[in-house]
Amino acid sequence: MKNLQSNISHAKYDFINSLVFEKLESYTPEPSSNLEKIPSQDPYTLNGQKLRLNFIRQHLKSNVDYLSGEKIFDNNESLKGNIENYIGMSQIPTGIIGPLVVNGSVAQGHFYVPLATTEGALLASYNRGAKACRESGAITVITLQEGVQRTPTFKFKNLIDLGKFVSWVLNHKETFASLTRETSNYAILNDIGVNIEGNILILRFEFTSGDASGQNMVTICSDKICKYIISNCPVEPVFWTIEGNASGDKKATSLTTRVRGRKVTAEITLKKEVIASVLKATPALLYHQWKISHLGSIKMGSIGTGMHPSNALAALFIACGQDVACTGEASTAITRMDIDENGDLYCAITMPNIIVGTVGGGTSFPTQKECLELIDCYGPGKSGKLAEIAIALCLTGEISIISAMSAGHFTDAHQKLGR
Repeated sequence: MKNLQSNISHAKYDFINSLVFEKLESYTPEPSSNLEKIPSQDPYTLNGQKLRLNFIRQHLKSNVDYLSGEKIFDNNESLKGNIENYIGMSQIPTGIIGPLVVNGSVAQGHFYVPLATTEGALLASYNRGAKACRESGAITVITLQEGVQRTPTFKFKNLIDLGKFVSWVLNHKETFASLTRETSNYAILNDIGVNIEGNILILRFEFTSGDASGQNMVTICSDKICKYIISNCPVEPVFWTIEGNASGDKKATSLTTRVRGRKVTAEITLKKEVIASVLKATPALLYHQWKISHLGSIKMGSIGTGMHPSNALAALFIACGQDVACTGEASTAITRMDIDENGDLYCAITMPNIIVGTVGGGTSFPTQKECLELIDCYGPGKSGKLAEIAIALCLTGEISIISAMSAGHFTDAHQKLGR
């Protein structure tokens, strides 16, 4: 058991090490003036669309034949495992913003990020936030922790039976880890938590899931473990279920000190002159707006203090083939702003539940694959990169909306672009 506990600690926190900080410290972003700008002319014409498609093909060297409509999806066999009663594809407008400059523990460089939405002003807002950030430097991002949970729940006649059961369970952690390895090539069982409510026992199995978002993977592994438990434990529960609705799956929860998917934090210091030129505001205006918004979140009992991370995540998830319902948990965020000794504005965001995948699910469908390839996030070894790009994107959106509200531009932007 001691060996397992040692492995658990290592697996949960091995993202934080000296090599990561050396990598972050040595990164020098390319000057903002050297980065290619997305063609913005003719926003609503076929000519403007062609300009942007040519930009992607020539400068980003990406294939966008399906996104452009030049090719049409017709591989119906590939839908197995993703949908039932298929009738066709819903078409959602997709654009790009950027470049988004990131100095992350995994994601490093500049990215032109695809976003799918029907909300006018959304891409303009994130594009403006990305511009303010890159003219101030790079957004620093660190992945802190990783884990995906299932919470099987068991009911007993009384507490004595529950106690015998849980004692047996805790003495078989190594067996459960072996069962996980037998069931999946990628899942690793890192932790087992116990929560007792009278004669109800909630177990929390926490796994890592490689480059898949992992919900199905951890469900199958947890089911294998639970069936082993039921067949071998000394006390049989009167009822059990694979999920007691305590894992945080597809819903906002107050468990911001834990993790679901990846726990990631990001920061940037915005220069006061950039705030003036790009955001048309001042550090003091943004800081006061953030304080008001932070207080409002607390007063209304919000889960987290973010303004609208779900906007970024929903648009990114749709474009890149993610489980959009996971914005329920993924959009939980703690944001912070502070004026430093130079009069510049320090901005930070921490998100404990960014659950994304770059293999499986909807990632291999044509337009979703093209979008993932635009940001070099398609395939094995890329899910951590996608998570860090996602939080950097969310930070640009928090900066942009807070500046718009603080300077009185919020309504005007929506009247101009959202009607």
